[in-house]
Amino acid sequence: MDNWQSNFIGTNGIRLHYTRTGGDKPALVLLHGITDNGLCWSRVARALESEYDILMVDARGHGLSDKPEDGYSANDYAADIAGLIENLGLGAVLLMGHSLGAMTTATVAANYPQLVRGAVLEDPPWRDQSDPLAQMSPERETAWMTEWRSNLIAQQKLPLAQIIAAGRERSPQWHADEFPNWAEAKTQVNPVVLGAGRLRTWTDLIPKINCPVLLVTGDNAQGAIVTPGLVQKIHALNARVEYAHIAGAGHNIRRDNFDEFVRIVRASLPHIG
Repeated sequence: MDNWQSNFIGTNGIRLHYTRTGGDKPALVLLHGITDNGLCWSRVARALESEYDILMVDARGHGLSDKPEDGYSANDYAADIAGLIENLGLGAVLLMGHSLGAMTTATVAANYPQLVRGAVLEDPPWRDQSDPLAQMSPERETAWMTEWRSNLIAQQKLPLAQIIAAGRERSPQWHADEFPNWAEAKTQVNPVVLGAGRLRTWTDLIPKINCPVLLVTGDNAQGAIVTPGLVQKIHALNARVEYAHIAGAGHNIRRDNFDEFVRIVRASLPHIG
């Protein structure tokens, strides 16, 4: 059984929950994607805990953290994490995030450079302006979010075993250990997080980051968001952003190809931090 600690910390006017592996090792803070929770990083934490003191954070509105009815902008999420780092006295940390968590990671690195010494971004929700989805009208995006929120609310009424079964049917390539935390997270999240608006801005954010960054991408045909063309534009804006492509993986890169994701991250973290 994992000998991990479950704790809460006050930050930015709310209370955040986090799980910590502990030990006198460099701090690595992991930030999950939307509707997930911190423990959705458990497999990665087990793989890396001998090398890092890992903190798996429940974002506001998720997991066991506070769930206010508003305050879900990228800057809000980032201020929460900055406060957690400062209040726990972690110093400058390594940050790694997936999707929404990757957006938060980049925003913390840009807005609070003294707190981040290196960052890993797993398929952030960023699109090139030429992408039709990036040109979605506010009305269409509101309708899309409303449908997503309605589906989540319906899902939350199902037994946990049924949520797990549906997840396994949709993503049979995931390891069995992924599903319990993934499913529980769906029952914990406040659906209001799905009405927070656009979190895809990157053109103003990327030039402000002055720490090394590893951008991990998957295959767009499998559902990954970041395209090769966007990678080139990001690197042109900030040469400190390197990238690694993992074939056969979609948006959930570490779940679709866990071994390759961990191999790349383990090799990269000592160099970016």
